[in-house]
Amino acid sequence: MSLIHETDFGTPRSKSETMVTLTIDGQSVTVPEGTSIMRAAMEAGTEIPKLCATDMVDAFGSCRLCLVEIEGRAGTPASCTTPVMPGLVVHTQTARLKKLRKGVMELYISDHPLDCLTCAANGDCELQDMAGAVGLRDVRYGYDGENHVFAKTNGQANPAWLPIDESNPYFSYEPSKCIVCSRCVRACEEVQGTFALTISGRGFDSRVSAGMNESFLGSECVSCGACVQACPTATLTEKSVIEIGQPEHSVITTCAYCGVGCSFKAEMRGEEVIRMVPYKDGKANRGHSCVKGRFAYGYATHKERILKPMIRESINDPWREVSWDEALGFAAAKFKGIQQKYGRDAVGGITSSRCTNEETYLVQKLIRAGFGNNNVDTCARVCHSPTGYGLATTFGTSAGTQDFDSVEDCDVVMIIGANPTDAHPVFASRMKKRLRAGAKLIVVDPRRIDMVRSTHIEAQHHLPLLPGTNVAVLTAMAHVIVSEGLVNEAFVRERCSWDEFQDWATFVALPKNSPEATAIMTGVDPKELRAAARLYATGGNAAIFYGLGVTEHSQGSTAVIAIANLAMATGNIGRPGVGVNPLRGQNNVQGSCDMGSFPHELPGYRHIGIDAVRQQFEAAWNVKLNPEPGLRIPNMFDSAIDGTFMGLYVQGEDILQSDPNTTHVVAALSAMECVIVHDLFLNETANYAHVFLPGSTFLEKDGTFINAERRIQRVRKVMTPRNGYADWEVTILLGRAMGFEMNYSHPSEIMDEIAALTPTFSGVSYQKLDELGSVQWPCNEKAPEGTPVMHMGSFVRGKGKFVVTEYIATDERTGPRFPLLLTTGRILTQYNVGAQTRRTDNVVWHHEDRLEIHPHDAEQRGVRDGDWVRLASRAGETTLRALITDRVAPGVVYTTFHHPDTQANVITTDFSDWATNCPEYKVTAVQISPSNGPSEWQKSYEEQARNSRRITPLVEAAE
Repeated sequence: MSLIHETDFGTPRSKSETMVTLTIDGQSVTVPEGTSIMRAAMEAGTEIPKLCATDMVDAFGSCRLCLVEIEGRAGTPASCTTPVMPGLVVHTQTARLKKLRKGVMELYISDHPLDCLTCAANGDCELQDMAGAVGLRDVRYGYDGENHVFAKTNGQANPAWLPIDESNPYFSYEPSKCIVCSRCVRACEEVQGTFALTISGRGFDSRVSAGMNESFLGSECVSCGACVQACPTATLTEKSVIEIGQPEHSVITTCAYCGVGCSFKAEMRGEEVIRMVPYKDGKANRGHSCVKGRFAYGYATHKERILKPMIRESINDPWREVSWDEALGFAAAKFKGIQQKYGRDAVGGITSSRCTNEETYLVQKLIRAGFGNNNVDTCARVCHSPTGYGLATTFGTSAGTQDFDSVEDCDVVMIIGANPTDAHPVFASRMKKRLRAGAKLIVVDPRRIDMVRSTHIEAQHHLPLLPGTNVAVLTAMAHVIVSEGLVNEAFVRERCSWDEFQDWATFVALPKNSPEATAIMTGVDPKELRAAARLYATGGNAAIFYGLGVTEHSQGSTAVIAIANLAMATGNIGRPGVGVNPLRGQNNVQGSCDMGSFPHELPGYRHIGIDAVRQQFEAAWNVKLNPEPGLRIPNMFDSAIDGTFMGLYVQGEDILQSDPNTTHVVAALSAMECVIVHDLFLNETANYAHVFLPGSTFLEKDGTFINAERRIQRVRKVMTPRNGYADWEVTILLGRAMGFEMNYSHPSEIMDEIAALTPTFSGVSYQKLDELGSVQWPCNEKAPEGTPVMHMGSFVRGKGKFVVTEYIATDERTGPRFPLLLTTGRILTQYNVGAQTRRTDNVVWHHEDRLEIHPHDAEQRGVRDGDWVRLASRAGETTLRALITDRVAPGVVYTTFHHPDTQANVITTDFSDWATNCPEYKVTAVQISPSNGPSEWQKSYEEQARNSRRITPLVEAAE
């Protein structure tokens, strides 16, 4: 193995289809029009020296190293900023150019520390490389004059010198090594879109500055790492590189955080990760990253990680460390005993959206074929299950329609119920880049999220609806489109059921669905809503991106259908730049659904009750399958309390912290006779478990993830599992202990079985993924290299189906006791329930959940910023500190759910989506009042957790 080096072409690729031919160093070169001479030379195999140029950002032309000579032109233009033209004759190496470049390099080196042997960038320094490339052997200019290198000059303090900024937990900024190439500034602007960095001062006083000469930690920097990646010297360097040294080999893998699915080079020394570097050929992230994927991988080696299996008879007992054989035997005996006592259907399992497709597939296979029932569900139940129902109903398939590249062709972006900058930051950066280039933006969200207004972007329309009124707003937009004649009738007649469209159009045109009539329910200005609807219908290519703010409602499925109706009515489906795009929350939540994790569906979304489908799996698995759908997660909890569901296998999911109405979940788990938790840490669910099977991280396994755009990508093992087994191996061992054999020697064999049984995956193999990098399902004979854009020419179901979307208000209502509405979400630096990110330095930015409250509501209740407040609902109460802000409207409060000491879900209720049982996290009636400390529930929960986490170490037998 060796380091994977990616070619830096110096400037971005031109998208022009017109080709231009020129001559470079006597060689004929043909490239797209608009290509720089620098890139054209690199594509021909000639590397022109450069320092300020890199292909991740636009050309800048400041370093003056990349000069060339062009026959017939005077001077020596910069090759990075000079575009190719037909017939040009370019020389990249002449006596004149050699002299100029050497002189430029002398000037750079004359104000740069010469500590190369002890520098963290030694061996990975472009300044060092370019000094060698131009043949620099001597520097005529000394350090006697002004410099940025030494803290003192002639015994006096040097005002030009600045100390190293160590404030950021992941990288350092050493100003003395800065060559002011502006690559970091441009990466922050063009790639990330935060504009946190600038060049302050002029001339010799120029320097990179975070904000207004702030520290990196104190500035608006979001620690995405783009600046570190762009820096050609050791000015911006990962602290891990400084502490450990340069990596010696790298492996391409996929991030295990959100649904964007960024590709990374895990750069290693032995089995130690030195750094994670975003992979430029990754089709989801195109070489960009966020603070989580780039830096927050330290949880893999955190001291709290559990590495040995543990068992106990009662949740009141301390854990006892045991061997794998004893733990698996104990678990199998418990489950067998439960089934003998209560019946075959008394046990079940929950698959993980953090594990690989192969591991998820095995868990559902174990439950269906080994346990003998279909009691399998996944965390998508509590997030995007309405997406599956709504899009399958209208389009015929349960996934987003576009690839992420499609956003570059958008003219109108509509974001509803999503906060991309916090939950999907890498895709948000791509979205912001398109918006800065001229696309228009509509935001439908109760909060003023960052996308509403931030540096160089501003939404044309922000519709701050009341939580729970998505369907009313979407139907009102449809009312405008239909009543004002903005429907794409040609598209509808060709691609959709005309009769169903007419029924829908008649309904949405009713006066009760007008923006004016619905305003009293939604709180949205009718004029703004009408303008937004017109923009969506007439603004060109319009794409809708939505998140959990759409699905986690009592009408989640109805809202997804309403979104699909809008796309079909305006013809915004089936080509690049348009579509309906759910922003999936976890790294493999799409894959967990695709792999058959719902109780009524086998892999590929095929119903368990269809004889032909079931028989195909029976033949492959050599077992008879139950044709009846099993229990959903909420049904499992209810049945446990009723005494009929008594055993649960939970892989990689913390249901106690993530599911609604925590008190109800506690009651259900407490009633079960055997709960098996298969995870990295003693999470909150493990407090009520009887068996703990230690899990493996994404760094310790082979497999695949599927991101929000249906992209199947490889996960590659870079280190030995610290617990002894990858998760797929643990599931095989558990099945074997229960008497159900599954024989695989590598996850590639599991994928082969998936491909053989699942039509949309029939063309997928590890070999193809290694060759192409990734594919998007469907991948089969009709689409051997995958399907970037769905529903081109026709819908999967044939004709698109319009469905009437009647708004029905949630049963969760505000009133005198609970006058405010609580909605929940995520923050950039934390992820889901925080099990991973809380065990990294990301806690520097977010170490507690805060309650956002409008100044008016805070003043009425005597609450000041930072005060502890009691947050109470009909379901329960908790305490946390207040954050006074006008990002939320009066009457609405907001919090995150990343920290278990807050347990925000003790507040949320049992109300759920009518079609899928997805919980209504986004609408809870609450009251806020000052508090002096933790609630009684928090105190008792903390006591139980402390008692439950006692561990008796494994005692090794003496020899």
